[in-house]
Amino acid sequence: MRLPASTCRVTPDSISFRILLMRTPLMSPIRRVRPASIRVQPLQPGDNLKGATVMVLSMIAFTCNDTVIKFVTQDMPLYQAITLRGVFVMMALMLLAARSGGLRLRIATPARWPMALRLVGEVGSTLLFLNALQRMAIGDLTAVMQSLPLVVMLGAALIFGETLGWRRMMAVGLGMAGVLIILRPGSGTFGIWSLVALGAMVMVALRDLATRQFAQDVSSTTIAFYAAACVTLIGLVFSLGQGWVMPQPRHLLLLLLGSAFLTVGYVSAVAAMRIGEISAVAPFRYTSLLAAVLLGYVVFGEVPDLWTWLGSGLVVGAGIYTIWREAQLERRH
Repeated sequence: MRLPASTCRVTPDSISFRILLMRTPLMSPIRRVRPASIRVQPLQPGDNLKGATVMVLSMIAFTCNDTVIKFVTQDMPLYQAITLRGVFVMMALMLLAARSGGLRLRIATPARWPMALRLVGEVGSTLLFLNALQRMAIGDLTAVMQSLPLVVMLGAALIFGETLGWRRMMAVGLGMAGVLIILRPGSGTFGIWSLVALGAMVMVALRDLATRQFAQDVSSTTIAFYAAACVTLIGLVFSLGQGWVMPQPRHLLLLLLGSAFLTVGYVSAVAAMRIGEISAVAPFRYTSLLAAVLLGYVVFGEVPDLWTWLGSGLVVGAGIYTIWREAQLERRH
């Protein structure tokens, strides 16, 4: 039975949220309809293409920022770099918001729980990811993160009640197998930072799923500003224990450049998860792998090994299959 539109608004404290959790099983052996990929607003023509384009922009921007941070933190403490970059990002977001009437920092009560969950995911993913980035090749770390669309898809099923057919469940399994091949548990390449990378992936999935719960009246710039402010504050607190060094002019210029990339990434990441369907938009995160491999080679001389390429192929292949499967189901209707 399909719920009426009035019950499809999902908030953590609403009865409809509990109804939606029980509405449909995680896996259906015979799948006749394409998944709902819960949307607060009706899907408009072209939304999936717009969302995919914004997602590609977001991934390239984030990867460029990651490259800048990895380079700068060779000479500067990590949390000092996070704090300085965060200040620059907040200034950029305020300038962007000024063009549309300024920041509206007041959050309505229904959006407070999603905001809290999103900030937990944002801070957790940033700290875990950047710590792993200092110690792992950027291509290897990005390859691990490529399983994120599958994790988000699984999370949408568990939280939003979207039914997954057995084929998509197999795709998730293959994607996770690809991650294991990249990390190779039991080998000399597997260590604590591999687990940190997995933790970062889970936190990003939490952030993205929480983003879907904001109504359209909460602007992407406001959401991004709260994220930047929270990360900057946590970075400042941690930097007090790590210590500061006198930044060189080139470091400040690089951090300014990184903040510009991160600002674009913040805003476009929020927008991408609010346009189109999760299952159609999220797989375009894979473009970050190409950017990471290229930048890792050019800037750091890093070349992924055969196992990383094999695992990445499984992860990306699983994601591409889910896109193809969605197209097949859409043509039936």
